[in-house]
Amino acid sequence: MSKKETTVKTDAKLKKPIVYKMDDPSIDNRLSDFEVIYNYKPFFTDDISLLNSSKKGLNAGAAIDFLSLSGFSQNEFQETFKTTVKTIQNHVTRELSLDAALSEKLLKSFALFDKGVEVFGSAKAFRQWIKTPAHGLGGLIPFDLMDTITGIQLIEEQLVRIEFGAFA
Repeated sequence: MSKKETTVKTDAKLKKPIVYKMDDPSIDNRLSDFEVIYNYKPFFTDDISLLNSSKKGLNAGAAIDFLSLSGFSQNEFQETFKTTVKTIQNHVTRELSLDAALSEKLLKSFALFDKGVEVFGSAKAFRQWIKTPAHGLGGLIPFDLMDTITGIQLIEEQLVRIEFGAFA
């Protein structure tokens, strides 16, 4: 393993530097799960921040960051966010912002993963949970609810119940 390198880039929409830490830059330049969540956390810390950030529109790279964080396949991402990965990639290339509705859904999803990592201890453990039927959600698979804001809220409520030991 090579010595860690750090590349700093400024994202115009985030208005702060994004730090990419790489063990071997030729193999992987993705942010860690915690770094991805940390970069977006200021945009969903409260409802007003989330609303304002959504209305301004996130940089399209946020969708790519979420795809990486979530571990969703391209098809799962497309089903959940009702857009294609190709469209997102075109937006990234053209340095376009996402619309308010997609930005809001992404920020709510980042917040959901933040809570999931807090409750389960890792993104990997949360990814496993989100793909299995949840008793507190009537046996539904949490992932299947992520295509709506209400579904995301139901998953968040279930995570809070798990956090406090109330599984039903």
